[in-house]
Amino acid sequence: MSQSRQDQTLALAGVFQCTALVQQIAHSGRCEDSSFETCIRSLFATNPNSTLAVYGELKDLREGLATLASVLNDQSKPQDLEILKYALNLIHLESRLNRNRDMLDIIGSRIDQARHTAQHFGYTHGNLVSNLASIYSDTISTLKPRIQVVGDPAILQQDENAARIRALLLAGIRAAVLWRQTGGRRWHLIFTRRKTVHSARLLAEQANRSVYD
Repeated sequence: MSQSRQDQTLALAGVFQCTALVQQIAHSGRCEDSSFETCIRSLFATNPNSTLAVYGELKDLREGLATLASVLNDQSKPQDLEILKYALNLIHLESRLNRNRDMLDIIGSRIDQARHTAQHFGYTHGNLVSNLASIYSDTISTLKPRIQVVGDPAILQQDENAARIRALLLAGIRAAVLWRQTGGRRWHLIFTRRKTVHSARLLAEQANRSVYD
């Protein structure tokens, strides 16, 4: 696997990890804590020395890699279409955001301001998650098309769940930025889909092995 393909796969797995967790929270109110922390932590990796460094170790992207391989596979399941829709919307919104320099500056500044909260309380603390959610609401959420999250209305109406979903969508935008920076393009999802699935499976296997080493 070439380095560029590996980097693109890792970045795209970041997008799909965020959207998989959005779906989980929307339907059940729960998600894997470590996977959630990985996504939120990536927002503060503003000067990484590699694509993987944005997320930590390969094992931290296990959920995203497995989801990516499943969703883009020829035998994807009906629930995968929901995750794919969120991911495609994030990639589209990122392309809109990339042309809005003022909004990019605002997002960067506010994430930097939130860094102290992250360092003091941790990446899953309610104060930080609410802060990140408000950044999403004030910026990305004003772009079209707005992402409509579907799930259990009683769950979605809870403030904590709504905040976690918005924070994850912000992290998904960050992953989409990274994907573009590594050379990822929307047409790749169609014309190089099978290569992406193959790369994601290989990396997922490595990630699983690293857990038990």
